[in-house]
Amino acid sequence: MRIGYQLQRSMSGQQVLRLNCLMLLLMVVCCTPPEDPIKCSTGNSNCTITNSYGAFPDRSVCRASATAYPTTEEELISIIANATKDGLKMKAATRFSHSIPKLVCPGGGREEGLLISTKNLNKVLNIDQGAMTMTVESGVTLRDLISEAAKAKLALPYAPYWWGLTIGGMMGTGAHGSTLWGKGSSVHDYVTGLTIVSPGSSVDGFVKVRRLKEGDEELNAAKVSLGVLGVISQVTFKLEPLFKRSITYIKKNDSDLGDEVISFGRKHEFGDIIWYPSQEKAVYRVDDRVSSNTSGDGLYDFIPFRPTSSLALALIRTTEDNQESLDDANGKCTGAKLVTTTLSTSAYGLTNNGVIFKGYPVIGYHHRLQASGTCLDSNNDAKITACAWDHRIKGEFFHQTTFSVALSSVKTFIQDIQALVKLEPKALCGVELYNGILMRYVTSSTAYLGKQEDAVDFDITYYRSKDPLAPRLYEDILEEIEQIAVIKYGALPHWGKNRNVAFEGALKKYKKNGEKFLNVKKIYDPLGLFSSEWSDQVLGVKGGLSIVKEGCALEGLCRCSEDAHCAPTKGYLCRPGKLFKEARVCTRLNSKKH
Repeated sequence: MRIGYQLQRSMSGQQVLRLNCLMLLLMVVCCTPPEDPIKCSTGNSNCTITNSYGAFPDRSVCRASATAYPTTEEELISIIANATKDGLKMKAATRFSHSIPKLVCPGGGREEGLLISTKNLNKVLNIDQGAMTMTVESGVTLRDLISEAAKAKLALPYAPYWWGLTIGGMMGTGAHGSTLWGKGSSVHDYVTGLTIVSPGSSVDGFVKVRRLKEGDEELNAAKVSLGVLGVISQVTFKLEPLFKRSITYIKKNDSDLGDEVISFGRKHEFGDIIWYPSQEKAVYRVDDRVSSNTSGDGLYDFIPFRPTSSLALALIRTTEDNQESLDDANGKCTGAKLVTTTLSTSAYGLTNNGVIFKGYPVIGYHHRLQASGTCLDSNNDAKITACAWDHRIKGEFFHQTTFSVALSSVKTFIQDIQALVKLEPKALCGVELYNGILMRYVTSSTAYLGKQEDAVDFDITYYRSKDPLAPRLYEDILEEIEQIAVIKYGALPHWGKNRNVAFEGALKKYKKNGEKFLNVKKIYDPLGLFSSEWSDQVLGVKGGLSIVKEGCALEGLCRCSEDAHCAPTKGYLCRPGKLFKEARVCTRLNSKKH
């Protein structure tokens, strides 16, 4: 996700500077928080659900006959028992619904199914300072987990950078931070126990409650479940004593990125890399533990996660729409340099004392640097400001392609992207408008659907048109990168992000662990009440995910095999990739990018 700064073609340099200053001033504490992703027309009946971006990959509307809001585990048990007795399809839903794929859509007919919101399962149940464990309900947000642990002088060592995720949501999708150290960066690998409520037989009263702990083989399935095993009611984490960190960002030329990436991750515990391929630059986050006696009270309030002026967001989106329609690659490249320069000079939102940035290193307690998301923490202001991707305003609307490439292959994958940039130097300026490619480190996990080996996770965010049949500038390059990753290098998709094509054949990459997960699924939910058409397709139980129709490749609903899957009337035809000839991408012939 990006900060909203772009260069208007009609503006002078001074006007651009004034716009940037104004936008920074408008990033204030007040903001309109996101709305509930569930909407019901009659009480808690006749409901729809979407994600926080307002659109699933196929732009469909997910419907349910009703929504339940349990406030205790006992209520959750009763809800699942009654729904199982009635043969209803079910899905758990979270407070903010940040997953891009259709994880939350119930199966069944158009108006069938039950949504079970964990919005009110939001309590911290126990903190044991001696054992350094914390037990929370599944609707607790990452922000609350971090802050409550810190009050007890404890810390979850690794986590995603966005604090608006819930515990259940992170468990469902395998969410992670960045490290190659210890048990790795995945949140689920710090789980020592959980309770999951699933359908049962009539003998069980139509519900089964399983309390899993370390050593239970089934915990490896429940730790990353895609929501198909039931609803997690509570989770216990193993924590660490609270500690301090030191952060410094260093920008370098990317010529040796392939050689540096592995050694950098081994050397710095919390390190990550922001890569700007078209600018041939990489920003290394030198991030390590330091003694708690080290002076510093730093805070990380990441700029793209702050409240942003809705007026500014609309202006930025209009600019990018115009750049796309005019094939204005130069405008995107100029805007990208402005974005990255502004973020760099603003230290990405780091401050040395919670107020101002005085210089590197920024040193502070872990819980103040670990994650952020202040656009969630606010009162209503009539949408004058909002999270940049709030679909109720004219703001950001994007695709996210996110996958992990094994350390053994990451150097050559990076070199492949660099080779594509040499062929099309401006191709990834559009990605850099969204602050480039975020590279985070992940390690092999005991979870069946967790990471299978140590890897680098590449998070690529880029423009998505409101028109599903409108091709993007450099459509072919982004599609080729996606296919190089998932086909050539066997990259694993992030379960909570991505377009449909990234999930094709994904479970086969998990080999025996995929089979073990499906075996547990049969035990926990033999009737498939927590399964949907989408999850069955992802897990290879029923057909594939491709939706083959006119223009399907433009949205990542299919991999093109004929011109009609692209936009032939606009000059985009299905052709082999420029570098990876096995790729099939929508290429514009005789383009006039400028």
